[in-house]
Amino acid sequence: MSQVRRPWQCCIAAVLLCLAVCAHGGVMSRAALQQVLPAPLTVGERDAQLPVWPIFRQETTTTVLAGYVFESIDFAPIPGFSGTPFNLLVALDPKGTFLEVRVLSQHEPVFLDGLGEGPLLRFAEQYKGLSLQQNIKIGTNANRGEERASANVYIDGVAKATASVRILNQSLLSSALHVARARLGFAAGRDPGQLARVRGDTYAPGDWDALRKEGLVQHQRITQAAVEKSFEGSGVERRAGGPEGDTDLFIAYLNSPRVGRNLLSEPGWKHLLGRLDEGDHAFLVVASGPRTFVGDRFVRGAVPDRLTLQQNGLPLELRDLDLDEPLALPPGLRGADAKVFRVIGPAGLDPAQPLDFALRVVRDKGVIYPERIARSFALHYRLPASQVSMPGTDSTGWQGVWRARAWELAVLAVALALLAAVLARPNWIVATPARLARFRLGYLLFTLVFVGWFAQGQLSIVNITGVVQAAMAGRSLGFLLYDPMTVALWAFVALTLVVWGRGTFCGWLCPFGALQELVAQLARVAGIRRIRLNRALDARLKWVKYAALAVIVGLAVVSPAWSDRAVEVEPFKTAITLGFVRSWPFVAWALGCVLAGAFVYKGYCRYLCPLGAGLALMGRVRLLRWIARRPECGTPCQTCRHRCEYQAIRPAGTIVYEECFQCLDCVAIHDSPTRCAPLIAKKRGQAIPIRALPALAGSKA
Repeated sequence: MSQVRRPWQCCIAAVLLCLAVCAHGGVMSRAALQQVLPAPLTVGERDAQLPVWPIFRQETTTTVLAGYVFESIDFAPIPGFSGTPFNLLVALDPKGTFLEVRVLSQHEPVFLDGLGEGPLLRFAEQYKGLSLQQNIKIGTNANRGEERASANVYIDGVAKATASVRILNQSLLSSALHVARARLGFAAGRDPGQLARVRGDTYAPGDWDALRKEGLVQHQRITQAAVEKSFEGSGVERRAGGPEGDTDLFIAYLNSPRVGRNLLSEPGWKHLLGRLDEGDHAFLVVASGPRTFVGDRFVRGAVPDRLTLQQNGLPLELRDLDLDEPLALPPGLRGADAKVFRVIGPAGLDPAQPLDFALRVVRDKGVIYPERIARSFALHYRLPASQVSMPGTDSTGWQGVWRARAWELAVLAVALALLAAVLARPNWIVATPARLARFRLGYLLFTLVFVGWFAQGQLSIVNITGVVQAAMAGRSLGFLLYDPMTVALWAFVALTLVVWGRGTFCGWLCPFGALQELVAQLARVAGIRRIRLNRALDARLKWVKYAALAVIVGLAVVSPAWSDRAVEVEPFKTAITLGFVRSWPFVAWALGCVLAGAFVYKGYCRYLCPLGAGLALMGRVRLLRWIARRPECGTPCQTCRHRCEYQAIRPAGTIVYEECFQCLDCVAIHDSPTRCAPLIAKKRGQAIPIRALPALAGSKA
């Protein structure tokens, strides 16, 4: 039992080194921000309620608000793969356009001495000039700017860092949307890229009556009786000389070509589109009767004081567009009060959702200092579903990442199911040495090429340190979901740890382990003899990986920066993630680990791998002793122990499952009547003389 406790004691001791955890937060000062933002922009005092700084611009004799600047970590500290969030400097103008996006700090393993920060910085630069009103997607840049009306824009990703740049993208958009909602009028907390869009292909000729019949023009009559009833008990039931009679209120959504092109002339329709910024909405409001929606002091371009608009309980500002274009109204409405109002795109209006307009009727109570009493009369407007296209799936979150990699996950699922079936019922595979060798070779090639180099599914100690750091800081583990291959593999590995132990991953699903084993097989073909360490030295060296694990986990707790350096003991990033395209010290280390396996079989996996140490510890929850043993195993038969390349069988014949890589070699020997010494002796009807073991096992192996 002492051997079991020692690795746990190392890890617990490392965790207890944590005395404090550094809190993540913004680091920029007003002076530092002013150096980043060039003249004529000036940075104001930090907002008292929100960690943002207003930006001002001098225009002739006035100073106008040019936007806000902030750090993403203050609003969206989404952990990266090291467990530490990106920190981005972000500047937004009043319309939600990115004025500046810079990377202030990051701890992504792939960008630390791997690809370097250059690709990441160039990726972040692509956001400048883009808008929160657009649905920003990572992919091909071919569609960028092709169509002014498009809500989509594509930015180039970074090869071999797909998950990291998606986390950056989510950090940027989440923090920017937070600020935009709080300071720029974005409504309801919805991502503008996920709002419905008005279709542009719905035009068909039609008059006012046809539009009303289709529900594109909606009407509410406010009767005099309803007005009087609403003021009952207020003391202003009826005012002498006040407006009398019914009022008809009509509302039409002009963005729809079916509406706008029929109610405006063709030049007027084009003029309207030219006046609207991308994402803006235009409504025609017509009031016929004694009550109007604008007050006596209303001026063109202003906000109406008697007409309000809400969506989902959130007020949306209506502002007069001052559009002086003829309208195709029916004869009964000619001369009625008619105006076109705009709702800006950043307000987040969703054209597929109900809109609650209200006409306010105001009466004065008293003479000298009159009290104003108001009542509202609602008109509920909803654009017919035929006029809108519903938003696509969310490509900015992790769900979109999973959908984009669905076929890769399907291939992985089939491969994992096959492996599980083979490991659960290995009899057919191990029936002949050649069959097992061919299957193992094919699967290792799949693991290296598809799982590792293509799908970037190499599990890493970085996954563990990232979870540790996120847990210590109280952050969500949602960042893991941005790498679906890693999540799928960890889910499978977690299951197999309970059933079989460490060996399923280390022996079959680790791309770097597969690379080592394939190189070892080539070395054997080339005639290179392997070195088999004596049992005592082998046992001592196997403790080194636990020490490496303890140090790395301890540093992850007390110093993420040093942890980023310590994880470089793991050559996975260099050999698998980056394909050996890296600076020479890292390439030399990775090549050294691979080539050493040609002489000491999978030496890195057995003696140095901190991830293997972690899996060995977690694998102690294993439920099964799945490798069959006979009474003769170990006493006197030593065949399997001598054949075990991992030296995971004790002289007594027991299996050290923490060091077993589930290669199935001993299973094949155990079931073979021509290779298992006890079965050979039984077939001959004799006991196994100890001196005969080498001849029995060696001649048949």
